[in-house]
Amino acid sequence: MSQSKQLLLGNEAVARGLYEAGCRFVSSYPGTPSTEITEYASEYDLYAEWAPNEKVAVEAAVGASLAGARAFSGMKHVGLNVAADPLFTAAYTGVNGGLVITVADDPGMHSSQNEQDSRHYARAAKLPMLWPSDSAECLDYTKSAFDLSEQFDTPVLLGLSTRISHSRSAAALSEPAQVPLKPYVKDISKYVMAPASARGRHAAVEKRLDALRAWAEETPLNRIEWNSDRKIGVIAGGIAYQTAREALGDSVSYLKLGVVWPLPDELIKPFAASVETLYVIEELDDFIQSHCRALGLDVKGKELFSPLGEYTPAMIRAAVLGNPEESQTLHSPLSTLNAPLPVRPPVLCPGCPHTGLFYVLNKLKLTVMGDIGCYTLGANPPLNAMDFCLCMGASVSSLHGFVTARPEMASRAVATIGDSTFYHSGLTGLVDIIYNQSPCTVLILDNSITAMTGHQQNPGTGLTLQNKPAPIVDLETLCRGIGVRRVRVVDPHDLKELEQVLREELEAKEPSVVITRRPCALLPYVKKKAVYTVDSAACTSCRACMRIGCPAIRGQKAEDRGQKRVAMEIDPAQCCGCGLCVKLCKFGAISTEGGERS
Repeated sequence: MSQSKQLLLGNEAVARGLYEAGCRFVSSYPGTPSTEITEYASEYDLYAEWAPNEKVAVEAAVGASLAGARAFSGMKHVGLNVAADPLFTAAYTGVNGGLVITVADDPGMHSSQNEQDSRHYARAAKLPMLWPSDSAECLDYTKSAFDLSEQFDTPVLLGLSTRISHSRSAAALSEPAQVPLKPYVKDISKYVMAPASARGRHAAVEKRLDALRAWAEETPLNRIEWNSDRKIGVIAGGIAYQTAREALGDSVSYLKLGVVWPLPDELIKPFAASVETLYVIEELDDFIQSHCRALGLDVKGKELFSPLGEYTPAMIRAAVLGNPEESQTLHSPLSTLNAPLPVRPPVLCPGCPHTGLFYVLNKLKLTVMGDIGCYTLGANPPLNAMDFCLCMGASVSSLHGFVTARPEMASRAVATIGDSTFYHSGLTGLVDIIYNQSPCTVLILDNSITAMTGHQQNPGTGLTLQNKPAPIVDLETLCRGIGVRRVRVVDPHDLKELEQVLREELEAKEPSVVITRRPCALLPYVKKKAVYTVDSAACTSCRACMRIGCPAIRGQKAEDRGQKRVAMEIDPAQCCGCGLCVKLCKFGAISTEGGERS
């Protein structure tokens, strides 16, 4: 029985879809823009967990599917790279209970190290991919994906993007389906992918793909929307469909694709023949455009639209209708602003435990192999303390390669990696260092949480996704257990000790690990200390306090300057009393109201 509609985030709608579809098992690794799916799913009556990484999450979901349960795993686009190994072979084994894998792309790189079009994975792995355009479709397509998975014995990809994941629209809620566990039947030829079995399963995959192509032609998830003027036709799906609708309204006709792979050739060709000019509007790669041209169709696409970033209604209207001025006036919410928006680069938070570390790394002029997390911001001015950042876990492995190629740099180079990222994929890199006895210094930045994606638990926090007590995977014991003999723990706000420890470990002729341990300043149990202030009379404007890049520290406002020398000031609303600035001031100008300077 249908209930009243609710405004849901796209991610929230996917989670609701999991519940209504009778999904029993959810395993994911947090990654913006996909994180909230699993967080919302944990609020329903189903099992939900954070896995150490996306590969483990997908493998766990495959295991649950094998057992007969409907199962799900969610991740961002770069997370699918990590999970690609089990994904491609799960396409061969097929499923028992329905298996749905959501991947959320990030056009515009709002929180990612690259722009990646995950539709290519669907084609490469020969898997169906659904492509919702709003929250209602996120909910409905999630339920359809489970039915599709079981109908065709296949994992199903559900493709999202940042704007779909993080936008709200209305969705109708229904009662959850009662889906029993499917019986488990041992079948070596289907589930054991030794070469003899895999050859037969590849043939099954190709046969399944043919059946999916026929299904794609008939499913209502793909539809033509004819309008009175058929001169212009637009093929689009996902967020690009919504943006095109906002830009062009009913002035054109649409082929709205809810299934992005396999593509419905016999729906595309008559639609193309019925319009004078055909446009393909899709963010990132020319996935649909290239397919249409392979069908011999004359389409306009990437020659008019950028392969970079997100599209706006203004961009689409200008490209299709050729009136950029009208487009800006009628369709840009910022058109009334005469001045450009100020640039506001991301910075480490006031009191961040990583700030002191990167200050010291910069002071020592070390070469720093960085990793993915809040601490990536250590590359920004004024800290400038990062030389390289590739992907999750790569800092540890790349440090090994770097110092092996340039052994003279072993005492001048380090790797930085967060606690959650170390559990994700840094451990294997450290095993490589130990196995090959590379004299590397690895810094594990333990802030007691997975911070960058919004404070999710991890194997080192002692809590599960539902905040239930769990055993702590102890970093020191773990490192010693794989053979690291030199393991040091230091408070990153103790700059003097931190510098001394780094100097000592860099001189060691064997692998070493330094754990910088202090909880994230934004965790609710971290209490703010007394706020610091600046004595304007004592301040010499040397700006030494600015070297840590704390956003709470600034020059006095223009109306307060009155003299050539501009004293610094500390915003009391942002200061959390960490005291790092005090350690940098040589003139005693910074203290608490009670006069404390340390």
